[in-house]
Amino acid sequence: MAGVPDVSPTDTWKALESDPEAVLVDVRTDAEWNFVGVPDLSALGKQVVLIPWQVYPSMSHNAHFTEHLAKAGVSPASKIYFLCRSGARSLAAGQAAQASGYPHAFNVADGFEGPPDGEGHRGTVAGWKADGLPWRQR
Repeated sequence: MAGVPDVSPTDTWKALESDPEAVLVDVRTDAEWNFVGVPDLSALGKQVVLIPWQVYPSMSHNAHFTEHLAKAGVSPASKIYFLCRSGARSLAAGQAAQASGYPHAFNVADGFEGPPDGEGHRGTVAGWKADGLPWRQR
């Protein structure tokens, strides 16, 4: 696979629904999971895997990211959909995963909240929340 392809949140949901081995990895920080919310995959009989790409509050890179993927039971054979706030950190995480032997990495385009709207608020223009996909407060 050349590069990490972008996949829309809705197409990600469909892939998670149709492929029992597909995994959603949310690479945002603990603060984002706690205060903004997380995808809710319970209707699919799955749970989102929470592994931060950067560590809050320093926002330093999580040097053990791919080790945490393995510890979470994510298989190199699985299709892995990486999600962050808007799609930048998840792309970097997908690239790191590919470089570490996880060839089937995908970036959830526009992430959980997407870009800001005209008033500077996220979650209304594009992304997981704006697409009306299930999520919950943690």
